[in-house]
Amino acid sequence: MERSDGQFVSSKVVSITPAEKRRDLPDEPGVYLFRDARGRVIYVGKAKSIRKRVASHFSNPSTRAGSDLVPMIDRIEALVVHTEAEALLVEQNFIKQYKPRFNIRLRDDKSYPYIAISLDEHFPRVYFTRERHRRDRAYFGPYSNAKRVRSTLEVLGKVFMFRSCDGPEPGRRSGSPCLDYYIKRCEAPCVGYVSREDYRAGIDGVIDFLSGRYREIERQLEGAMRAAAAEQRFEDAARERNRLRAVRSLLERQRVANDAVGTLDTIAIALEGTEANAQVFQIRDGVLSDRQSFYLDNEVGGGIAEVAEAFILQYYASAMMVPPLLVVQRELGEHAALSQALSDRRGGPVEIRPAERGDKRRILELAERNARLALDQEKLRSERRRQQRVEALDGLQLALGLDTIPLRIECFDISTLMGTNTVASMVVFEGAAPKKSDYRRFKIASGGEGAPDDFAAMEEVLSRRLARWEAQRDISPHDKDYDPSFAALPNLVVIDGGRGQLSAGLRALSGFRDRGVVVVSLAKRIEEVFIPGRPVPLQLAHETPELQLLQRVRDEAHRFAVTHHRVRRDKAMKASILDELPGVGPARKRALLQHFGSPDAILAASREELEAVPGLSGKLARDLHRELHKTGV
Repeated sequence: MERSDGQFVSSKVVSITPAEKRRDLPDEPGVYLFRDARGRVIYVGKAKSIRKRVASHFSNPSTRAGSDLVPMIDRIEALVVHTEAEALLVEQNFIKQYKPRFNIRLRDDKSYPYIAISLDEHFPRVYFTRERHRRDRAYFGPYSNAKRVRSTLEVLGKVFMFRSCDGPEPGRRSGSPCLDYYIKRCEAPCVGYVSREDYRAGIDGVIDFLSGRYREIERQLEGAMRAAAAEQRFEDAARERNRLRAVRSLLERQRVANDAVGTLDTIAIALEGTEANAQVFQIRDGVLSDRQSFYLDNEVGGGIAEVAEAFILQYYASAMMVPPLLVVQRELGEHAALSQALSDRRGGPVEIRPAERGDKRRILELAERNARLALDQEKLRSERRRQQRVEALDGLQLALGLDTIPLRIECFDISTLMGTNTVASMVVFEGAAPKKSDYRRFKIASGGEGAPDDFAAMEEVLSRRLARWEAQRDISPHDKDYDPSFAALPNLVVIDGGRGQLSAGLRALSGFRDRGVVVVSLAKRIEEVFIPGRPVPLQLAHETPELQLLQRVRDEAHRFAVTHHRVRRDKAMKASILDELPGVGPARKRALLQHFGSPDAILAASREELEAVPGLSGKLARDLHRELHKTGV
């Protein structure tokens, strides 16, 4: 088996059902996967002994994890590795790949800011970015606060005077230095006022600073200031003094401990039910380089030690740097296997230990308070969002005169271009929140060439929706063909369109309406809601939560349909008759195009000319000639 870092682990894979004897599992270190009846991985675990660890899941099913997880297990797979540290890494690779429901996972997917340095350029730039995909560039971060990143860049620009112009080459069209040169923010590499070597020395200083070597930067600046003063270069000495003050001012604002603390990360976890928050305080030479906050899904209700271990592995899998020391809470303690896994990642020793006294203990307590505060704030935000969703659903029930609260809302939209590549979307909101696992796309069979017919397309897709629901009634929820999206009965169906689209929907969904499902349409122009049996459309005030909910549902359906339509349209535009020829794959297609120069030349080629294509056998050339002429081209 291949790991994500390209290394291989010698493995022994065992696959059994829970009903079989679990003693057949290996009594060795490794990773195990629980799969449900549909083959989905629902949990990934690691253990010193796979057999004993798996047995513990079944011997103690009274826990939250056991009561929910064990009944869903249909098959167990085991993978043997050499050491417990290697099992940790393999486990995290599987979690990243499968995203199991019952594993502890980071759920904060926002885009963090980075500082990038374009080392691939002769005169590198230092700039703010939220992307990290260029292999030839150095990245520092992620940082939690974009404003602080921009402030740091401003100070670094004053100290190291790197260029601020865009593009791979410095300068502007006029060929003269810009204002930055005259205000001592740039040394004007664009006109040759600084050599490439001297400019690169400044960039090396930026790298040292961002790597946390603050004391070294201070010593260099102070030495340069004293040397200039000794040589009576007082203007240069004043400039070095100002640069030194700027660095010290930046560091003093963020100092949380003395220099002896050194370089470390402090990690604290706060838990409440299935919610967890992790705080990372990055300390570099006694300076708080950054503080980051992450929220985690803790579906299994794991303790601080379990959550901290999972978080540390996931966080440092993509972090730019692993420090030599991690200060953690007492519950995790010293973790030899985790230390070894991080040491392999860092390429040097990594110590993990709790803090008992001094500055390290004070920083850990500060991180713990921030983790608890972040969790409380998230709880308040969640409660506020929940209350807003309740108000929107109550208002929608009242406005539409529904018998029940519309907990499940399905919305349908059609996307087409001049009647071609017609597709439809179905989006689902449950509890006034998107349920993306139930989103579905449809290719409209009636959407061929010719004038677009949105009414016919809408009637077709809604008829198929009803047919799929009727088909799911005879399928067991444990069957692999069971589709929970189509098996669920909606409370409200929203159609994107006006009265005509609503009429098409009513014809198609009579089976739904007989079971109490309400069908309405929402027109875009002035946001009119068309309701069956009402001659005049309903107009809701724009500031009401019920209309805003309908708009979110409608806009999401439109976005989902348009995205699918663009994919199909782009694919159709790139397709050619060569894609339909037997025996012609991507490699032979490239060979034909390189030989003839264009698809038209291929279509006009004789059998002899096709036989002359390198790598094309005579039989295949004859078959292609026959197929091309069979099409009438």
